[in-house]
Amino acid sequence: MIANLTRNLVIASRIEIAQNPWARMKGLLGRSDHPQGNALIITGCQSIHMFFMKFPIDVIFCDRQNKVVGLCQNIKPFSLSPVFFKASYAIELPSGSIAASKTQIGDQIELPLTPHNTVL
Repeated sequence: MIANLTRNLVIASRIEIAQNPWARMKGLLGRSDHPQGNALIITGCQSIHMFFMKFPIDVIFCDRQNKVVGLCQNIKPFSLSPVFFKASYAIELPSGSIAASKTQIGDQIELPLTPHNTVL
């Protein structure tokens, strides 16, 4: 589960983590949708591309302390996000998720533990 601790709201309940270079590069490419409640965490990520994507998404960029440092709402296929230099990872979500969770810059995010029992 990914939660916005500042707003006391769940952002996503089904999570995938893209940690290796291939998974990070592929992201959501090749999928026909990204259902509500799903999230893809991309580690080591300061920006994303939407080349060859089939649907828009929301993206939350967070730093190493899990604070929100960037937001992209409804980013469309074949576009680029801005670069968020302070970001350590990105959370790709279904379009509308940022508005629904009322997430804002500076909010504190809670992440699941990785298989090695460390936060991303």
